[in-house]
Amino acid sequence: MDSGTNFNLSDVFGTVAEAIADQTFLVWRGRRLSYGEVNRRVDGFANYLTSVGLGCHTERAGLEGHQSGQDHLGIYLRNGNEYLEAMIGSYRSRVAPFNVSYRYVEDELLYLLTDSKAKALVYPAEFAPRVAEILDRLPDLRVLIQVADHSGHELLPGAVDYETILATPAPAEMPTPSGDDLYILYTGGTTGMPKGVLWRQHDIFLSSMGGRPWGSDQPLASHEELAEKARASAGAVSMMMIPPFMHGAAQWAAFNAVTMGGRVVIPDDVERMRPAEVLRLAAEEKVLSMPVVGDAIARPLLDEIEAGDYDLSGLFTITNGGAPLSPTVRERLLTALPHLMLLDAVGASESGAQMSTATTAGAEVQPATFTPQYDTAVVSADLDRVLAPGEGKGWLARRDLIPLGYLGDEAKTAKTFPTIDGVRWSVPGDRANVLSDGRIQLLGRDSVTINSGGEKIFVEEVERAIAAHPSVYDVVVVGRPSERWGSEVIAVVQFAEGADATDEELVEVCRTSIARYKIPKAFVRVPKVMRSPAGKADYRWAKEVAVNADAEASTAV
Repeated sequence: MDSGTNFNLSDVFGTVAEAIADQTFLVWRGRRLSYGEVNRRVDGFANYLTSVGLGCHTERAGLEGHQSGQDHLGIYLRNGNEYLEAMIGSYRSRVAPFNVSYRYVEDELLYLLTDSKAKALVYPAEFAPRVAEILDRLPDLRVLIQVADHSGHELLPGAVDYETILATPAPAEMPTPSGDDLYILYTGGTTGMPKGVLWRQHDIFLSSMGGRPWGSDQPLASHEELAEKARASAGAVSMMMIPPFMHGAAQWAAFNAVTMGGRVVIPDDVERMRPAEVLRLAAEEKVLSMPVVGDAIARPLLDEIEAGDYDLSGLFTITNGGAPLSPTVRERLLTALPHLMLLDAVGASESGAQMSTATTAGAEVQPATFTPQYDTAVVSADLDRVLAPGEGKGWLARRDLIPLGYLGDEAKTAKTFPTIDGVRWSVPGDRANVLSDGRIQLLGRDSVTINSGGEKIFVEEVERAIAAHPSVYDVVVVGRPSERWGSEVIAVVQFAEGADATDEELVEVCRTSIARYKIPKAFVRVPKVMRSPAGKADYRWAKEVAVNADAEASTAV
């Protein structure tokens, strides 16, 4: 279901900023920036990009789904007001910004900036030496914007200071943003090389960024309705932003807050999570909502909630997405905060938001089972039809408001966005099971599914089973080459501090919820499970750990 208005993300923010200019938009490190202040800073950033000749050179109508007609700007920043200002300012100048992981080192950064054909990069001074190392291999990169920080690194040659450019006056002609302009989101690359997903801004706004209010199939009809909605609820919604803005879900959450005239609160320390500081700030700001990404973020917060004394009576929802919450953590959260609603959401860079489920204390939970949106379904394994309720397993898919394609990759675009019975669908690669009541059980991403002895094993199901053991702090399950099975199930396990469990005890907890053939053949213990800054499992790292553990065992024998 579409809207009569063609929304772009610059005008979305500008509309709300004009309607509630004095309302606080962002709180960080003691600063309280109003919507009006941030909008003026966004103007300055946009003015600068336009003044140096960046923008749109080919309109959308003349391009294929995998092509871009705009200049691209990489946002290589940690969380902070600069991230959102650079993002929205780029949209205002018709430049297409994209997310760059702040964990990337030289080769990864070089790959991403080459693949994206980035013309501009905004980065903190702490990363200046890393950027300097690759500049001579990036002929397209000509605009460098450096954000001053604690590192004290000088401006790179040719770079400009971020705060200085915000004073750039408006050029004689500023472009007019369009809903056809691109929203670019690079995938995380935890199972393969990152790919740039191209969305029309109008589509991603209605799909996942507040253009269709939560729980409704009806999109916003106009900018006037958006302004009215923001005025009506101004200041009522406050959100603690722990996940990094380089993760699509965090960007989506921030814009959802904008459409409600809400407040985004960022922890002071954006280099590492400090649970006590996060919870103190949450209590002070009386935050209403807190997004998390699975146990990696939820468990340290929960440990501190149980150990400390924080007034979290204003916290209404914890929204989880991107990685599952283990049954143990889910139960402990609802015991510690019985007034809370846990909202689990499913979506992907290539699909936007798709389905969700809400849990409260005392409610029965069916693992990994969700209520789909009207535009989400399960399509057959052969991609030739949409499955009816009760027909079983296939691919999780979404239609209507979906991406245009992958940047520069026509073949992968055609594969991921097939046409079924005359309708174009997004099928990113998640296996799912449609139940008789129409709900959908998420089985797992096909790229990390293990084929062992002819049986398909979904790693998320095995991870959930192991995480039910109280001594397990974190776990990632991968397949390892095996002469007997082709691929064998291996669990890479991190135990809670001071806790442990034998292999037999871990096998026993698995037996209560999964079939025997799915139980890991080995448990590899590690001091810490590696995840992305967003909390997503790093399956490439885990597989390397599993293979190396096998090699060491063979050598010992």
